[in-house]
Amino acid sequence: MSPFALAKRWLWQPVLEQLTQGLSPEKIALTIAIGLVISVIPVIGATTILCTTAAIALRLNQPVIQLINYLSAPLQVLCLLPWIRAGEVMFRQEPLKLSPMEIVKVVTTSPLEAISTLWTSTIHAVAAWAVAGPFLGLALYFLLLPVLRIASARLARTRPEAPSQALDAG
Repeated sequence: MSPFALAKRWLWQPVLEQLTQGLSPEKIALTIAIGLVISVIPVIGATTILCTTAAIALRLNQPVIQLINYLSAPLQVLCLLPWIRAGEVMFRQEPLKLSPMEIVKVVTTSPLEAISTLWTSTIHAVAAWAVAGPFLGLALYFLLLPVLRIASARLARTRPEAPSQALDAG
C-alpha cells in the first residue's frame, strides 16, 4: 500500500469522520497542531502523557490527538538531533557526539545511563523546542484551518438532509 493510501486511511479518514460527527474545523486544527508540536518534543516516552494532559486541559479530541501522536513517532526521532543542535546553539554548548538512533538505543535500553549522559543536552533541546513550539503550532493551525473548513463545507453539501430538517423546510 502506498504512503498516500496509508495516510488517507489512517489519518485523513478519521479526521473527516470527526468533522461529520460535529467537531468543528477549528477544534480539529487545534488538536492536530498541538498534537504534532507535542509529538516532536525531544523527550522520548513523554508524548502520550503530554498529549493526554493537553487534550484534557484544552478539551481537545483525545482519539485524534493520540492518533497524531502515534503516527508522528518517527518524526520525533528525526527531530531529536535538530532540537539538540538548536539547544546547543542557544546555550553555546559543545555538540553531542551521538546519532539519533544511538540516543534512542540508550534511552530504551538503559534509561538511567541515558539520564546521566543526556541530561544537559535534553534540557537544552527542550528549551529550544519550548521556544519554537508555539510558533510551529500557530503555523500548523493556520495552515490546517482553511483545508479543514473546505473539507467540512464539502462534507456538509454531500450529507443527506436530516428528516426533521426536511419537514421544517417543506
